[in-house]
Amino acid sequence: MPLEPKLADLPRIRGALRFYQVASVITGVLLLALTGEMIMKYAFGLELELGGPQGFLAFVPGDTITAVNLSTGILIVHGWFYVVYLFSDFRLWSLMRWPFPRFIVIALGGVIPFLSFFLEVRIAREVRAYLDRREADAASASPAATSTTDSVEAQQ
Repeated sequence: MPLEPKLADLPRIRGALRFYQVASVITGVLLLALTGEMIMKYAFGLELELGGPQGFLAFVPGDTITAVNLSTGILIVHGWFYVVYLFSDFRLWSLMRWPFPRFIVIALGGVIPFLSFFLEVRIAREVRAYLDRREADAASASPAATSTTDSVEAQQ
């Protein structure tokens, strides 16, 4: 029998799911920006400059950057936010008591472009369905347990 989340953890799972969804979308957007930036850098030799002589935001040759190198900024921000994404992944994974390969698949969402968006929708749908089913089962079991207790007390 696979492990299932504890009933007391169900509210925490909803919070962990919301945190995962937000982290997933932000990480996905940053990864797309990083992918576009890497294509420009390695295919065309251009980097993104902020506030330079070419204008507010411009792609310029890598060796001519005189202002803020936004390409490096995107790389750093995505790297740090990926750590937040991994934390949100771990939190949801541990509360749901999923097998370890599931953690790895979700973690790949932060390094494979577009995967985080697909996983976010799929994981959210699956977790919400599970939580709804578990809460319905708990609600239907509660009145039955109460009526059984009442009938036993009435017989005594």
